[in-house]
Amino acid sequence: MGELGESFKLQRRAQAAEKVRGEGGDEDEADEEGYTGGRRSSVSTVHSYQLYTPDEERTVVRKFDRRLVLFVALLYMLSFLDRSNIGNAKIAGLDHDLNLDSNRYEWVITAFYISYICFEWMSILWKIIPPHVYVTAIVLSWGIVASLQSVATSFAGLLVLRTLLGIGEAGFTGIPFYLSFFFKREELALRTGFFISAAPLSTTFASTLAWAIVKLGRTGPIAAWRLLFLVEGFPSVIIAVIAWHIIPDSPGSASYLTKREKRVAKLRLRKQKDAKTSASKPGLNFKEILETLTDPKNYLTAFMFFCTNMAFSSLPVFLPTILHEMGNTVLISQALSAPPYLLSFFIVILTAYLSDRLRNRASFIVFHALLSALGYALIAVASASSWGMWWRYAGVYPAAVGFFSVITIIITWTVNNQESESKQGTGFAMLQLIGQCGPLVGTRLYPDSDAPLYTRGMSICAAAMVLVALLALALRWYLKRLNRKAIQGYGKIGEEGDTLVPKMGGKSTAPFEFML
Repeated sequence: MGELGESFKLQRRAQAAEKVRGEGGDEDEADEEGYTGGRRSSVSTVHSYQLYTPDEERTVVRKFDRRLVLFVALLYMLSFLDRSNIGNAKIAGLDHDLNLDSNRYEWVITAFYISYICFEWMSILWKIIPPHVYVTAIVLSWGIVASLQSVATSFAGLLVLRTLLGIGEAGFTGIPFYLSFFFKREELALRTGFFISAAPLSTTFASTLAWAIVKLGRTGPIAAWRLLFLVEGFPSVIIAVIAWHIIPDSPGSASYLTKREKRVAKLRLRKQKDAKTSASKPGLNFKEILETLTDPKNYLTAFMFFCTNMAFSSLPVFLPTILHEMGNTVLISQALSAPPYLLSFFIVILTAYLSDRLRNRASFIVFHALLSALGYALIAVASASSWGMWWRYAGVYPAAVGFFSVITIIITWTVNNQESESKQGTGFAMLQLIGQCGPLVGTRLYPDSDAPLYTRGMSICAAAMVLVALLALALRWYLKRLNRKAIQGYGKIGEEGDTLVPKMGGKSTAPFEFML
């Protein structure tokens, strides 16, 4: 009976579409009214009134994956490369040539994050400036500044350049929010995973490239660290030009989609957009902004992000120094920095895929946070117990795999669990503003006075990741409670009981379901 009812509804929509076309309506309008155009509809098409086949949807998603997701991942790889290669430059002679002691070096690192945090508000520009213009401008800016680090002649000059670099890269943090314009909730973790996994991949690439540049720079006319900044910074300038032609402003403006594919790209997100529209009026809703600022779930995710960023920001910057202090040569230290991040690249993608497939966020955060804590604890215990260099190095692997995976899922979880676009934008801004303060702490966990073991810094990071796991469990409990409360005014129908209908006096719109 249910299938006959749905078939009857679909037939009525097709008739309405024919009427629209007969009255001079265009094909887009016919699609909106329900015209199938002779195409075979899928079950999901009938239920959601989105008139496209699964094959058409898969084609559109694959194109966005190949042309958009991989490109923004490349941009993030260059971004992370340009911010974190200072660790490789330090042991290649930067500290000696510019007279950087431990305190000055920490200020050089901190200057980046201070400007990075202060300019997080630039994320809202994704809605004001066309993305292809915005991305081109910020990538070009950080590419030029990163390259100019190669001509720094003093501590003050390097400090200014690192501050400018933070401003240039701050606007790029909104990429996961930007990707939500192109992908569904249950697709976002994997795409964010590809994006975030560019960070460990860039660290792998940076370490390998740094090893080659340092070796080449020993016989070159300029200092190895200057060559390092130049070679790793200038590619961003070139890629910025390409970004102008690759980055689409919306699903319907992607140049690599056909006319039909652009329509499918918009239709497949219609149900998701309609759900948000039913919860909020279009545009900026100041009431919802205030509600978001007082919502406990946003502070839980933000503090999780803060704790994870302590580890995320500190280890890539200080790992070459730590390995060097373990007794390795500069070249070996550069080479040993790469493998942990290469493994992290693959694990992040696998974790994001499973998280989307199972529609589960909290379990993966808890697992990887505890895994990262175990890695840091192993490094700390091995250092305190004099177990030797290789035990400490082994701990780097679970530490890096864990915090990169946690970062990916926290960002996705935050974007997933906002009921409207106003709340989504505000929640993401809160995540960044609070969470990005973590590096201010993380970059000061490894002073020269703690060398060569850095036991205190490793212990603090271990404790921080345990706290992340506890906060994730608390957030899951809170969201589950909200879901139960939201469906109290609804009953369930259908063979599988998956369709909610309002009870007497209940709301007419379906409740927003938080992802656990």
